[in-house]
Amino acid sequence: MANIRILWTDDEIDLLKPHIIFLEHKGYEVHTTTNGQDAVEKVKDEYFDIIFLDENMPGLSGLEALMQIKSIKPNIPVVMITKSEEEDIMDEAIGSKMADYLIKPVNPKQILLSIKKNVEQKRLISQQTTSAYQSEFGRIGMQINDSFTHEEWKEVYRKLIYWELELTASDNSALDEILKMQKSEANQAFGRFIQRNYSDWFGKKSNEKPLFSPDIFRKKVFPLLDQGKKVVVILIDNLRFDQWRIISPFFDEYFVTCEEDLFFSILPTATMYARNAIFAGLMPSEIERLFPSYWINDDEEGNKNQFEQELFETQLQRLGRKEKFYFEKNTGTKSGKRTSESLAMINSAQLSILVYNFIDMISHARTEMEMIRELASDESAYRSITLSWFKHSPLFELLKELSSQKLSIVLLTDHGTIKVSNPVKIIGDRNTNTNLRYKVGKNLNYNSKQIFEVSHPKQIYLPSPNVSSSYVFALNEDFFAYPNNYNYYANYYRNTFQHGGISMEEMMVPVVTLRSKE
Repeated sequence: MANIRILWTDDEIDLLKPHIIFLEHKGYEVHTTTNGQDAVEKVKDEYFDIIFLDENMPGLSGLEALMQIKSIKPNIPVVMITKSEEEDIMDEAIGSKMADYLIKPVNPKQILLSIKKNVEQKRLISQQTTSAYQSEFGRIGMQINDSFTHEEWKEVYRKLIYWELELTASDNSALDEILKMQKSEANQAFGRFIQRNYSDWFGKKSNEKPLFSPDIFRKKVFPLLDQGKKVVVILIDNLRFDQWRIISPFFDEYFVTCEEDLFFSILPTATMYARNAIFAGLMPSEIERLFPSYWINDDEEGNKNQFEQELFETQLQRLGRKEKFYFEKNTGTKSGKRTSESLAMINSAQLSILVYNFIDMISHARTEMEMIRELASDESAYRSITLSWFKHSPLFELLKELSSQKLSIVLLTDHGTIKVSNPVKIIGDRNTNTNLRYKVGKNLNYNSKQIFEVSHPKQIYLPSPNVSSSYVFALNEDFFAYPNNYNYYANYYRNTFQHGGISMEEMMVPVVTLRSKE
């Protein structure tokens, strides 16, 4: 254990000699002062890991000393020790960013527990997390090999994300590589699972298939409306399950989580396919057949998602629903005034749908801008940028306003994203789309062992721009690269976040139902 330095300030410090001896026998270095002013001076000149501070001292009081210490060294944990149990003193101490609060008389075990909680907690959590994941590693490996249903795969993915976040929080990099290898192994098995089952799922009308993109409103939103509830649907483009878990504590402060589920994004896991399917309640080939003016193929010019509101209207009409709804797209640059305007429109509608594209913008910016590459250098940093955006976003401001109303929120996404590392060669003509995780075109040339090939798109309800068009999907951490200038593009796109293909991160995405606490 590193030598932990303690400063203990009490005007009756001589009476605490047994406590000090106890701590010194435990290996701690204890320094003492008898008044608040001396404690402040020591903090100016020396480093301490934790400070114990008597609240009731002559001269500078404990609370006054606490405020001065925090102005000098704001990150030192300070533990207040007092005879008083009055609530206003506790409130004042807590408001002054005190780390802990102990009532006299204190015993040595209380002091030891406070030290471990405030100084050694991170190390102890890291040790426990490492030990727990090492114990769980084998069980997860067996579960990966034994997962044959979509529900079993959802459970595997939840466990992997849980441990990824736990290991990140413990700041222990020793097992990071092992977890990455286990996620990679899981993605390889998941890719085989999708290849075996994806086409069959669209021939089944039973509960054997997962909840897919076109099912979301019918299964998650309309039942709430049928119960007479006011509903706000928030779609955050490109939001992965781990990113949801990172921002979820901010929702917990204002809302109650009723259900946290994962659904399967359709293939390709790209906005024009997955999001249009969500709003239409139809698969892409059905949209193209029934509403050709609302569908723009990959090889055509134009915004591929410009008719989402119109597609949602067709879903309401098809199902005989009469709800008045409000629809808004947000690129992350709204003013406070616009947020107020949105609130007024939401208040006037039984159903509101808000689309936020900011995380998708981060993903694309990371590919194209060196500075964003540095800021989002790995999975943890990518989550951190997501968290920073959310905390300061108009969306969070709007949610705080909405929390005072009696309503339900359904938060979801259209697809996720994966950090790619392995280039796979493919050859296509000039009409082939540019996405790195899937290709659609005719006369595509590739190694069939490295991809998921769909030569008859209609089987999985995808449109065919040409009679001979086929789709190919990248697996695991692969991405497509053309042989021309191969090394340049392979290096340029390696370690970027992409979507469109087959991976747990892209396909298994969150749909969460919340209600206000009011």
